[in-house]
Amino acid sequence: MTIPRTKATFAPPVMEARRWLDGVTHPVDQPLLNVSQAAPVDVPPQPMLDAMAQIVLTDPSAHLYGPVLGLPDLRAEVAARWSRDYGGAVTPAQVAITSGCNQAFAAAIASLCGEGDEVILPVPYYFNHAMWLDMSGVTTVPLQSGAGLIPDAGIAADLITDRTRAIVLVSPNNPSGVEYPAATLHAFRDLCRARGIALIADETYRDFDARTGSVHDLFTDPKWDDTLIQLYSFSKAYRLTGHRVGAMTASTARLAEVEKFLDTVTICPNQLGQRAALWGMRNLDQWLAGERDEILDRRAAINDHFPQLAAQGWQLLGCGAYFAYLQHPFDMASDVLAQKLVAGAGILCLPGTMFRPKTDLTGQRELRIAFANIDRAGIAELFARLAAYTP
Repeated sequence: MTIPRTKATFAPPVMEARRWLDGVTHPVDQPLLNVSQAAPVDVPPQPMLDAMAQIVLTDPSAHLYGPVLGLPDLRAEVAARWSRDYGGAVTPAQVAITSGCNQAFAAAIASLCGEGDEVILPVPYYFNHAMWLDMSGVTTVPLQSGAGLIPDAGIAADLITDRTRAIVLVSPNNPSGVEYPAATLHAFRDLCRARGIALIADETYRDFDARTGSVHDLFTDPKWDDTLIQLYSFSKAYRLTGHRVGAMTASTARLAEVEKFLDTVTICPNQLGQRAALWGMRNLDQWLAGERDEILDRRAAINDHFPQLAAQGWQLLGCGAYFAYLQHPFDMASDVLAQKLVAGAGILCLPGTMFRPKTDLTGQRELRIAFANIDRAGIAELFARLAAYTP
């Protein structure tokens, strides 16, 4: 007897964690610190809001169906920006706009995989990737990350079978925050090309990478699109989470297949969101640089305050973009600990068990801290509470 696709996977982790708040009250002097979700809760900057209001009032096309693969001007802007930032050649025809980066991933998998195929995900993985593979009838093949939570192409090579269709890399990584070296991405590209599979590079958090200049050289290869599928999200850069705007950069042949998927799901991306993203790319570089500086300062605050936890046996496994990934010292599984922290310390975070297969017990020692919405002072309070907490 077959089961519905949605029954093949687990409940959405962020929604599950929010249910831990039911019936819990927090004292005035210890309000909840919500570090569970990696999404800004602030609205877009005022100049963008003003521009969006004018679009709503004056641009009739913003309220109609548009091209399935996205607004031509936005596709051209992404192509030009990627060509500049990565030092390669990307054309507008190699860019598609999607309803968020999650949809870009779903579309890529739909264009690559059939029933029973396999996709390699380094662990800890982004849980929505695993969920979509489950619901697509695709087998997730976990790749254990090495030192510094950086995956190794040599180890990945031993996992490839005749059913493998892609390897997925997320850098800066969700959940660990780790930024993969250019050499790592290069090695995986070479491996995927040699074995005739796709490399899906999710760069949702590229705008908050601590490195300057081009972080990899994948687009400098004139044949990049025979292997590479790059994903991106405008949500984090411009606080457009509710408008659902993402992007995929791939071969025109791949995008022709992707168009079939998108046409049957959303028909076209959000028109207002696309225009806002375009306006942001053309007008908010200086503002975005300030946002990046703020995130980098929060990252520094994580490192500044961590020694008090290290003295109690905690380990900082990774830190970057919006995330710190911790190993706790307690004799209990992290999913139990995370629920206890809600009432016991006023902290809502996600356990490592949500980022690994159930059979991978490593996650029982891990916690993810998402610091998109707590500043340096909030981070100091977070670490003080963790240091004082005893299960």
